[in-house]
Formats: sequence, structure tokens, C-alpha cells
Amino acid sequence: VQLQASGGGLVQAGESLRLSCAAPGRTFSTYPVGWFRQRPGKEREFVAGLSWTTDYADSVKDRFTISRDNAKNTLNLQMNSLKPEDTAVYFCAAGLKWGEHLTNKNDYRYWGQGTQVTVSS
Repeated sequence: VQLQASGGGLVQAGESLRLSCAAPGRTFSTYPVGWFRQRPGKEREFVAGLSWTTDYADSVKDRFTISRDNAKNTLNLQMNSLKPEDTAVYFCAAGLKWGEHLTNKNDYRYWGQGTQVTVSS
């Protein structure tokens, strides 16, 4: 499964961005999906997941929203009230096994190439 993430960019603190992830030739709704990010010098970390449950990292709760657009066959991450510490490469991911609270990167099999989000102060 090939995943293609897009929508990253450079914004100021307090602004919003919307990331999208496409899976050409696949039906996104059949996979559990999530977003991760990797900040400079840090390990890849969970941001949001959508399977039998919807989960968010504490650092993004109430600011970020994960959703599917089944009509467009995309996975989205709406990011509001962005902070400089949100600066990272963001990755979309899809798994094979449905479940609850899929917050570990080992829960996911397929990964997008990453899209850079930079938030200036």
C-alpha cells in the first residue's frame, strides 16, 4: 500500500494547517489509520489514530482532528493553534489489524513519505 502525504508547510504560531494522505488504488476506510511525527533529534511519536477508537496524543488533544474523507479516499489531519513545538515531519500510516488505541508505531504496516510542518514563533 503506497501512502502519499501532503499539505505541510511553514506557518506562524497560532495558525492552522490541514494534512492529507492518499492511498491510490486502495480504500482507506478498510484500514486502521494514524498520524505520527518526528521532531528533530527525536524518535517518531504518535499524534492521532483512527480505528475502533479515536486517539490523540496529549500534546495535540483539542487542537488536532483526525478524519477520513471516504468520498475522496483520503485521511486528514486538521491542525489548529499550531505551536513551534509542533514542528516536525508528519507521517501518515495504515495498519492491517483493527483494534483499540493503536498508538504504537508497531501497530502500523504502511507509511507515507512524510511532509514537513514548520511553525515559527
